[in-house]
Amino acid sequence: MTQKVAVLGTGKIGEALLSGMIRGGWAPADLLVTARRPERAEELRARYGVTPVTNPEAAKTADTLILTVKPQDMGALLDELAPHVPADRLVISGAAGITTAFLEEHLATGVPVVRVMTNTPALVDEAMSVISGGSHATADHLAHTEEIFGAVGKTLRVPEAQQDACTALSGSGPAYFFYLVEAMTDAGILLGLPRDKAHDLIVQSAIGAAVMLRDSGEHPVKLRENVTSPAGTTINAIRELENHGVRAALIAALEAARDRSRELASGKKD
Repeated sequence: MTQKVAVLGTGKIGEALLSGMIRGGWAPADLLVTARRPERAEELRARYGVTPVTNPEAAKTADTLILTVKPQDMGALLDELAPHVPADRLVISGAAGITTAFLEEHLATGVPVVRVMTNTPALVDEAMSVISGGSHATADHLAHTEEIFGAVGKTLRVPEAQQDACTALSGSGPAYFFYLVEAMTDAGILLGLPRDKAHDLIVQSAIGAAVMLRDSGEHPVKLRENVTSPAGTTINAIRELENHGVRAALIAALEAARDRSRELASGKKD
């Protein structure tokens, strides 16, 4: 790779992206990082051989800027960057709820921007990254963004109007599965299993089920029916899940996550 890429506000997701890019063929010499704390920047230099810089230096030097700060900090970062970002830079935002229109309003006219919603499985190269281009982003800009985020998982292009829904489903999605595993582990303990054995049983079942969903081509209803024997254990468990409104609760939870993404876009912090 010959283009210089800067990751700004390099937290856990930013570091996962950085390490994935290096494994994918980017030379550390072509990667710049910024961090709020100087010791964090030096830690990244020591670990990956990348170059710590300031935010304005990144804007002046890198061909692509990847903004990985929290949504609440995006406005201040853009104000800092704006005087230094020429129109030939590609700016990629990974902040939930921040629209391409918001980014374009804070940058010089014509700067191409791309909005990406990724998730924490980037840490293990199994991310789901959803990509939408702004009004000045070309097919080449989108392809370059896919190349970067493809280093840590799968990518999908969607219209920006669908980004808040994608944030609710995949951006926050890993937390729902962790929550479910936590609850199932507690249930296993209640049923008399040691915590470590309950954990292993559930995690491997989750991995197996996920691979079946991905590779079988079957609808999840069909896969569930294959496990659900007449008058068996599974149908009794499913009945209780329905009695307790688990399906409705999940739908409501996803709507709440989508609504919060919209609030973040409007600048609401609390």
